[in-house]
Amino acid sequence: MSDELKTRTGRRQARKSNEKNQKPSRKALFKKIALITGAFMAVAGIVGAIVLFSIIKDAPPLDPERLMFAQSAQVFDQNDENFSQLEAAENRIRISIHDIPQLMEDAVLSVEDVRFHQHFGIDIRRLFGAVAANLTGGFGAEGASTITQQVIKNAFLSPEKTISRKIQEQYLAIKLEQQYTKEQILEMYLNGIYFGKGAYGVQQASITYFNKENLEDLTVADAALLAGLPQRPSHFNPLNNPEGAERRRNIVIGLMERHGKITAAEAEEARSIAVVDQLNPAERDSYPFEAFLDQVLSEVEDIEGITPSDLYTAGLKIYTTLDQDAQSHVEAVLQTDEFITTYPENEDFQAGITLIDTKTGQIKAIGGGRQKQEVKRGFNYATDIKKQPGSTIKPILDYGPVIEDKKWSTGQIIVDEPHTYNDINNTPVRNFTRTHRGPVTMREALKDSLNVPAIKALQEVGTERAQEFAEGIGIPFDQPMTEAYGIGGFTTGISTLDLAGAYSAFGNDGIYFKPHTVRKIEFPDGRVIHTKPDPHVAMNDYTAYMITDMLKSAVREGTGGVANIPGLPMAGKTGTTNFATEDIERFNVPDGAVPDVWFAGYTTNYTAAVWTGYDRKGEGNYLLGSSDRQLAQQIFKAVISKVSEDKETEDFVRPNSVVSVKIEKKTGLLPSPFTPSSEIVEELFVRGYEPKQVSEKFNQVTAPQNLTAGYKEDSDQIIMSWSYPENQREGVSFRVQQSIGDEDFHTLDITKDMQFIINAPYPGTTYRFRVIAVSDENENLESDPAQVSVSTPEEEIEIPDPIEEDLPPVDETPPPPTDDEDLPIDIIPEPDDEEEPAPEGNRGRGNGNRGGTGASPDDDTDEEPTD
Repeated sequence: MSDELKTRTGRRQARKSNEKNQKPSRKALFKKIALITGAFMAVAGIVGAIVLFSIIKDAPPLDPERLMFAQSAQVFDQNDENFSQLEAAENRIRISIHDIPQLMEDAVLSVEDVRFHQHFGIDIRRLFGAVAANLTGGFGAEGASTITQQVIKNAFLSPEKTISRKIQEQYLAIKLEQQYTKEQILEMYLNGIYFGKGAYGVQQASITYFNKENLEDLTVADAALLAGLPQRPSHFNPLNNPEGAERRRNIVIGLMERHGKITAAEAEEARSIAVVDQLNPAERDSYPFEAFLDQVLSEVEDIEGITPSDLYTAGLKIYTTLDQDAQSHVEAVLQTDEFITTYPENEDFQAGITLIDTKTGQIKAIGGGRQKQEVKRGFNYATDIKKQPGSTIKPILDYGPVIEDKKWSTGQIIVDEPHTYNDINNTPVRNFTRTHRGPVTMREALKDSLNVPAIKALQEVGTERAQEFAEGIGIPFDQPMTEAYGIGGFTTGISTLDLAGAYSAFGNDGIYFKPHTVRKIEFPDGRVIHTKPDPHVAMNDYTAYMITDMLKSAVREGTGGVANIPGLPMAGKTGTTNFATEDIERFNVPDGAVPDVWFAGYTTNYTAAVWTGYDRKGEGNYLLGSSDRQLAQQIFKAVISKVSEDKETEDFVRPNSVVSVKIEKKTGLLPSPFTPSSEIVEELFVRGYEPKQVSEKFNQVTAPQNLTAGYKEDSDQIIMSWSYPENQREGVSFRVQQSIGDEDFHTLDITKDMQFIINAPYPGTTYRFRVIAVSDENENLESDPAQVSVSTPEEEIEIPDPIEEDLPPVDETPPPPTDDEDLPIDIIPEPDDEEEPAPEGNRGRGNGNRGGTGASPDDDTDEEPTD
């Protein structure tokens, strides 16, 4: 054997020897891993058992009284005063399981717990499905609670979604199943569950929605509708949301059919019935402040960790924002004729109002309709309506966004002219009057509710940005908006609650708080859920203030004048909708009639939105004439006047981001010194965006007017006077010029006065005068001259008659020579005093005195000049 072969053979033998030696080592390693794993699992099991024991140990006992009697919620107002208790005894009629028909039981079990009679309190199959869903969607993504577990949770545990609570719930469910029969547990559930509208338990729910005291009278459709409500009673309430309720009902019908509780034919028949045809709601006494409490319950149901049943079972304390005095007054305004005497007699007429705190978004009162307090119709005309808002939407969709993004001023010039929407049909935009006013400021356009300027403003920013702005202050949209939304042409509409919330942001420096009725909720164990919404900076303060200032004009001078409250700083806007052409023909609607009228307004303390109109279309269901069309403003005024009594209401404070500038209202430019005051307005601008250009429209000096001149003989003066527009006097002086004979005009003086006097003019002379207005800032800018002439009378010279005296006869004989004969005959003696010549200035050469005081030093007259 070669050495190389020996070497390879030796290596193979060595490897085999090493592999034999390694096998025991691997087995030992696996054994160690198994031991460690087992030990770890044992420790984990022990720890888990300890934790599980600890959780179970803290579970509350099964108190039979709590299983039979619910702990209803107490409700408190803004001052923490208890004003209502949602008493289960008042809204629930307990019923034995033996009086509950099989149909009702089948409907509930089909949707809530189909294997109720097979499981021992926990549905293992459903549990594993929920675990899988929670692993992918997060804990709490899907529940696996059986009816037994729901009874336990409602009676003994908090609604929070935690592992420990779930373990306690499952443990107590098993114990409950051991101590009570299935029939007893189902009876607890059907008497304890909440069905909405204050209906607690299946018996009360049957009466509330169908006016059926005997459950045997329930149809398949009725049972399915009731069984579907507990999941979300407020949302699926058939009185408010029949479409949603019908979808939910049909799901339950499908489950009943799938599980063999009804036949296919029965299912089809039940689905064919419209929910609105099922309903026959019973009238009942209302709990206090029903409209407000309805909103409270709706909000509580939407709070994470609280179920509808908790309102009547968990012993909650609900602290609300209610102002009881305001709520009582709102109900009196709507439901009596004490404050408004012009309500239509038509019983279909309705009105709704939401009153909120401008600074916090807290809802202080809700007027749910014109129905009397003792009658409950199940519909809230303040929060449930979805109506087109008319022109109340213009600050939200048109002018607010264009100020926010484009920095438009309140004096922005918009031409009101024939105009179209940006659609494929070039649909015309029409003003209510079907006329156009030419160039108007944005303030005028909003004040007088012109449609064309509003749509032009919307088109400037675009519908996408406008919708984003509106959504930021709580306006809901069910689809992308079109330009018609800009003047209120919504597809679905909004409520007074939506509109009041949006307007409050304008009155709160652009800060939006979602309107809410609940401040906090306290559980029996001391836990508290605070529900105050976070503030949202919805717009810049300049946008909020400029919209507010324009809406103040709308109330003082525009369409909202009826709502104005003297002495109260407030802003607001009207809104009116129109009938569709087919409705006008179908219901014989007269000219000028409208279906809905709105008003929304605010002070620094309160914001309110009011809707008035009809809840259904029909003959005579329209608002006609000023009396009907002013009702929304009258309701607003009656409410805001009352809540503002004895409460200081500050005016809106202009932020540093806004400046006030005088402009020409037809050009939007700075006025010239000669712009008439009637053409000058003071408008607001975003700081840094003020106008720089001076208008040329009026940039010329007006000539003096009514120039007169006359000679006063007694004072020997020529007195001139003229007039000038008072609003243009500041910034101008007057150049007075004179000409005598054929000489050129020369300036006598430049004066601020409108009178000039020439002292001691030349007699028999014709004077020509002219007066020119001159700009103080630019001496080259002057008016056309005003001219006048005046002649002075000729001077009369008196020649005295000769004096005849008795004189001696003339001696013609030359006198004898004297001693002076030798004097030269050309030497004439000088006089003692030389006479001063009269000064030239006193002869009409421009040495005039101003102000009518006279020119001669010897003349003290102060007579007024004459023509």
